[in-house]
Amino acid sequence: MTSSSGQAPAPSGAPQPSGPVRRLTARGRDEAHRVASPLELFFDLCFVVAVSQAGVQLVHAVTEGHAADGILNYAMAFFAIWWAWMNFSWFASAYDNDDVLYRVVTLVQIAGVLVLAAGISKAFTDHDFLLVWLGYVIMRLAMAAQWLRVAGSATGAERTTALRYARGVLLCQVGWLGLVVLPEPARLWVFLVMAVAELCVPLYAEKDHETSWHPHHIAERYGLFTIIVLGETIASATVAVKSAVDEHDALAELLPIAAGGLLIVFSAWWIYFVVPIHGHLRTSGRAFIWGYGHYLVFASAAAIGAGLEVSVEQAVGKAHISTLSASAAVTLPTALYLLTVWVLHSRHFKVGLAQQLVLPVTALLVICCTFLGDWAVLAAGLVSAAAVVVGVILTARMAGRQRAASATASAG
Repeated sequence: MTSSSGQAPAPSGAPQPSGPVRRLTARGRDEAHRVASPLELFFDLCFVVAVSQAGVQLVHAVTEGHAADGILNYAMAFFAIWWAWMNFSWFASAYDNDDVLYRVVTLVQIAGVLVLAAGISKAFTDHDFLLVWLGYVIMRLAMAAQWLRVAGSATGAERTTALRYARGVLLCQVGWLGLVVLPEPARLWVFLVMAVAELCVPLYAEKDHETSWHPHHIAERYGLFTIIVLGETIASATVAVKSAVDEHDALAELLPIAAGGLLIVFSAWWIYFVVPIHGHLRTSGRAFIWGYGHYLVFASAAAIGAGLEVSVEQAVGKAHISTLSASAAVTLPTALYLLTVWVLHSRHFKVGLAQQLVLPVTALLVICCTFLGDWAVLAAGLVSAAAVVVGVILTARMAGRQRAASATASAG
């Protein structure tokens, strides 16, 4: 069936080319060929600027011997980045109509994350969260405006859900003001309370009506952001190695770190994408756990890049920390990444005890690599690559057994 112009009509709920402002109505969960839009890809790239800034400050904190404080500040900054990204991604999966107003409000959110990125260094060094708070408020007010648009177009339970989202987002912004006005000792408690409050907003808003997010689209969005974060990890490590070689002529000391880091990132990509996850996201309960858990996936993936920079600086004598501490800056986030991807992602597709144990055992071995001195990063990379090889072999063997069993059954 074609329209009068001779072109096939768009699926129900699918966005038309950007034009006049239209109603913001739900898209169908069963749309075929639902993929990320150019605006969403642009959104992700701009968010990685903030991820990069958080990583840079984490490197500075660890190399100066303030690892605990740096990790805490990194966790807080990364939460703001991840939560704003995640809220937009799920909203867009359900309501992206790509009209002019939708695009403008999304660009406002991008401006907010750039403001947040500009304030990350002061948050780390001076515990001054004003710019971070301001950038976060810009992003979240724009998100609330999107939900109010939905409420204006919807009726019944869907309208109630949209209003709950808008009210929850706005109320949380009042609470986050505590990071700016309260004394410094109280700010950690403000963060913990408000982080829990933010996480509860979707659970409350959707208790009577689920938004029509698209499983394949959501899986692709998370996968693309994982790729971008891993790419940022490679870029950060490359810059660090180049600077060290140019300034210190220390290629021999850096080759094991560079090779090990590359193996870790390659293995991280392989392990994440070895199976399609969208088929698992059949219910909101599963999807919420999977989506929330990606805070650790993204944060650990980005922290691997920061750890590689720390190892490079320690190898050339620029970091005032021990080799053990520098090694842990790589191995611990790598192990966390492996465990989190297994819990959220891989274990649902593993068959048998051997396949299930590959990633947990690999994570344990990677932690053990911490104690191998100058060869720790290379050893962690080799262990990660070995996990990929073992996984491929076990999967091939299982497939062979299934084919043999099927052939036997057919012959019988």
